[in-house]
Amino acid sequence: MDKSSIIEILKQFEAQQGLEWDGPTPLYHKLYSLLKEQIVDGTISYGAQLPTEHELGEAFGLSRITVKRAMDELASEKLVERRRGRGTTVTYKYKPKPVKAPLTGMLESIETMGRHTIAKVIHIADRVPPADVRDDLGLTEGETACRLVRVRLTEDEKLPFAYYVSWTLTNSDTFSEKALQKHTRIELLKKQGTVLSRIDQFISAEAAPADVAKELNLKEFSPLLVVSRRSYDANGKLVDIMQGSYNPAIFQYQMSMEIND
Repeated sequence: MDKSSIIEILKQFEAQQGLEWDGPTPLYHKLYSLLKEQIVDGTISYGAQLPTEHELGEAFGLSRITVKRAMDELASEKLVERRRGRGTTVTYKYKPKPVKAPLTGMLESIETMGRHTIAKVIHIADRVPPADVRDDLGLTEGETACRLVRVRLTEDEKLPFAYYVSWTLTNSDTFSEKALQKHTRIELLKKQGTVLSRIDQFISAEAAPADVAKELNLKEFSPLLVVSRRSYDANGKLVDIMQGSYNPAIFQYQMSMEIND
């Protein structure tokens, strides 16, 4: 990332936020906050060379003293390193915050995670399932189920962390792309009369196939956390089979156990 690109990024963010350079807040603090936000969220990455005091001053109409103070504040927080004759380098290494999904209260936690992440639909259609899925769902040869392929992204950084393939005993009208932007699959199944009473989960690991790696911004054969989920209705009938492939750098499962003496 070159210096002109960094200034362009800062200018875009300045416009998006409607940043005003007048007002009671000191100018150096406004520039410091503008730079810090882009560094901390990984937009300006580790090792990037920041524009000089003169370049930043010209770009934002600020004095060199004001820019210097903003850069000194970043250095004091160890976000950048300043060296005479070498300029200012970003030393902060961005690490995505893990998305944690507790195993306890599974139905509630699935709904909570659904509301606080973003769903991107890749494919939705009524299809004849593979033989093993067809047999598990109790379908006869030629019968269809709803096949849904989605990617989930974190709500804040918009990072793809999960790739889902599901087969459900319903038609594809149940899960429209628009509906999935506002509701979880569990909520949509409830609306059409299917109430889940039990979910079984199996956790394993596998190497990322090419299509999954592409959607999760990973290299092919990267390690994935895989969760296979089988959901049953109130009558104990298996109505949904889903496999979720997760980027382990962004997603973690958390399980708490109480120990009674």
